[in-house]
Amino acid sequence: MTRTRLWLFWSSLAVYAAIVAAVVVTSWLVHLDWQLMLYRPYKQWPEYHAFLDYFVVLGQRAPTAVAVLSWLLWRSWRQHTVRPLLILAGSLLLLNVTVGAAKIGMGRLGPHYATEIGSNEMWAGGDIFPSGHTANAVVTWGVVAYLASTPGARRTASVACATVALGVGGTTVYLGTHWLSDVLLGWVAGLLVLLALPWFEPLVARTEAWLFRLRDRLRGHPAAGPPAPASLSPLATRVSIVSQRPTGTGTPAGTDAQSQNTREMARVSSGTGSAARTDTWPHLAPRPLPARHERPTGTPAGHRRPPQSDRPGGRPQARTGG
Repeated sequence: MTRTRLWLFWSSLAVYAAIVAAVVVTSWLVHLDWQLMLYRPYKQWPEYHAFLDYFVVLGQRAPTAVAVLSWLLWRSWRQHTVRPLLILAGSLLLLNVTVGAAKIGMGRLGPHYATEIGSNEMWAGGDIFPSGHTANAVVTWGVVAYLASTPGARRTASVACATVALGVGGTTVYLGTHWLSDVLLGWVAGLLVLLALPWFEPLVARTEAWLFRLRDRLRGHPAAGPPAPASLSPLATRVSIVSQRPTGTGTPAGTDAQSQNTREMARVSSGTGSAARTDTWPHLAPRPLPARHERPTGTPAGHRRPPQSDRPGGRPQARTGG
């Protein structure tokens, strides 16, 4: 929930309260409601009546939910996630609870059932305030914009959602099924649901994880345990092999193995070692290293380096032909 979204949420909540208060006290907003109702727009422009009768379906709960659900099912299948479906279900549930409670609590009658000209028709047993068509259009199509994956798609979907929601609200006023204040409150009520969705994202994530665990359990998959140990790297394999080689009898235990480990680490780090040979090393028979006292002490016979004449005390010797 960003700071901008929080500011929009609390501002929208203040507007919501202001509209309700304006209707309760029978302010200028109620007089405007009556003026538009008595003007009867559907009689002033009858040529649009047939088209708007079909257009208003974009705000009905069942057709819009089926249309959006079809798209979200395809998207969930492609992305291997149920988050879009959970977001849609949660938003519709929140819409039904909040808007339904307001409708029943305020009990306002619609224009076709009004009893007294100029009255606010509140607490008379109706269920018209706020407009359910308008709020449903804002939430259902707004979820499409909320779940858009790119900023460009989100802007385009937001503009389309706003256009449909404004059109559905205006159509209900044209047809005479809602007061203007009903539509205004429906717009704000739907916007509040959309703005509150980020607060429910942790719950959606936990529900999705639980559903995946339940699916694995029903399929008979074992529960996810600790990760299997990874195979030893070439460096670790060679170090373990060198550590297991027996040392000579004249060398203290562990000293020669440590030096061998150091040389092997330097060799692998420099890139001179072959990683492919490590797989065969465990099958080689261990070779004992010679002890220091077993090494020959004398100078090998037949050394190739001739004496140098320029060294102190050295005498040149004649070479024999051959």
